[in-house]
Amino acid sequence: MSEPRENYLNAGYGLKSWLLTTDHKRIALLYLISITLLFFIGGALASLMRINLLTPQGLLVGAEAYNRLFTMHGLIMIFFFLIPSIPAVLGNFLVPMMIGARDLAFPRLNLLSWYLFIGGSLLAIVSAVTGGVDTGWTFYTPYSTTYSNSHVLPMAAGIFITGFSSILTGLNFIVTIHTMRAPGLTWFRLPLFLWSTYATSIIFILGTPVIAITLLLVGLERIVGVGIFNPGLGGDPVLFQHLFWFYSHPAVYVMILPAMGVVSEIIPCFARKRIFGYSFVAFSSVAIAVLGFLVWGHHLFVSGQSIYAGMVFSFLSFLVAIPSAIKVFNWTATLYKGSITFHTPMLYAFGFIGLFTIGGLTGLFVASLAVDVHVHDTYFVVAHFHYIMVGGAVMGYLGGIHYWWPKISGRLYPEAWARLSAVIIFLGFNLTFFPQFLLGYAGMPRRYHAYPAEFQVLNVMSTAGASILAVGYVMPLVYLIWSLKYGPLAGSNPWGATGLEWRTPSPPPTENFEHTPVVTEEAYAYSGEEAEQHV
Repeated sequence: MSEPRENYLNAGYGLKSWLLTTDHKRIALLYLISITLLFFIGGALASLMRINLLTPQGLLVGAEAYNRLFTMHGLIMIFFFLIPSIPAVLGNFLVPMMIGARDLAFPRLNLLSWYLFIGGSLLAIVSAVTGGVDTGWTFYTPYSTTYSNSHVLPMAAGIFITGFSSILTGLNFIVTIHTMRAPGLTWFRLPLFLWSTYATSIIFILGTPVIAITLLLVGLERIVGVGIFNPGLGGDPVLFQHLFWFYSHPAVYVMILPAMGVVSEIIPCFARKRIFGYSFVAFSSVAIAVLGFLVWGHHLFVSGQSIYAGMVFSFLSFLVAIPSAIKVFNWTATLYKGSITFHTPMLYAFGFIGLFTIGGLTGLFVASLAVDVHVHDTYFVVAHFHYIMVGGAVMGYLGGIHYWWPKISGRLYPEAWARLSAVIIFLGFNLTFFPQFLLGYAGMPRRYHAYPAEFQVLNVMSTAGASILAVGYVMPLVYLIWSLKYGPLAGSNPWGATGLEWRTPSPPPTENFEHTPVVTEEAYAYSGEEAEQHV
């Protein structure tokens, strides 16, 4: 029996070889394992919230425990799953291979990024196990700095440490993309996933220090009593909101831009067509990153902000929707007259487009001053946010995992089960969150453990949807792990896709490429002949 060929998975079997690795592919798998664990912790907290909301007076917990539930759910999902998921997992695995390089520019820095992420995550879990945080994921002051008796400091420290992981990852990606591209791989031959990763890295580097300093100031006021945000000490709580949202609205694009890059890879592959308007899709990623820093004030419409500032931020919020719409229009045009096949990644791409479009259109509602006053801090905002984040970012993440899983593992997953789980997730998601638009418009505030009885039917529908959604999320975990041992062997390019990563064996060797590849054609150079071969 012949020895298995060497690849990044079998280059070393000991735990030490993994914990001290500088191979970008192994680091991506370390992120995948840790982020998946945190996702299911955050999901379990959400399930407890939905069970509690089955009855108007709350089924499980009282007000204070419920505060901790939704706070810990939001903090874990946003800072420890949504923000790092695609850049840390798919970005780490793919960026060097997509540009024809052997590794990232700073391999040791990449490993340090993972350890910083683990350190921050452990602090977050410790704060959850020892009682949690009750401030809401936004840490609004002066409650977070003065009045809360929960574990604000260890959670803030965990997010602070994890922020350095994001900064180092973004720096690594930018330097790698600038300096290590294969011969012939010009900027306008780059896969669109790299354009979105580059734009995301810009936000990492420019935005993350702001939230880090803001949380540092929260800790300083909480420990020393310096008057920064507490009006009783001469501070200004609205200043905190400006600082927090200056980062946290661009952070929305940190979560969604990489998913857009994934969809831009999947659609040309399974439509067997060149992407429509490549340059427009590429530059729209950069436009989203830039404009995303100019719209934070629409979170402060009801905070005493001047009407003139509100009008400016409202206009800019409508403006940032344009590059997102360009992407959706260009994806749709790419599908037109394409030879479409409905493999699992394509189902997730379709799900992304549908759910993200609903989330984007409802974003125009909350960007309008008059409407936002009515729906502010209601379940309408919860539904809008989740249509973007869960319907968009998570669908993109799962689409990317399924698209590149044969490359990551060297194995194929059971296609029928994968398609079924994609459909279950789509249906469960809509049943969970669409009723919340109606709840919010009818006036049900978010973050309450109890509610008037007339809202119960919609809440029961939402909880039923969450149960279906949970099943959909567990299914990929089961069959992807199963495929590691029992899945059929994948060839180097099971989808017939373009891109340098598909020129390597599956799974890739440690060095990625035996010889540096030379790029001689544009991205997404699909032809009619290929379409016939891979339908």
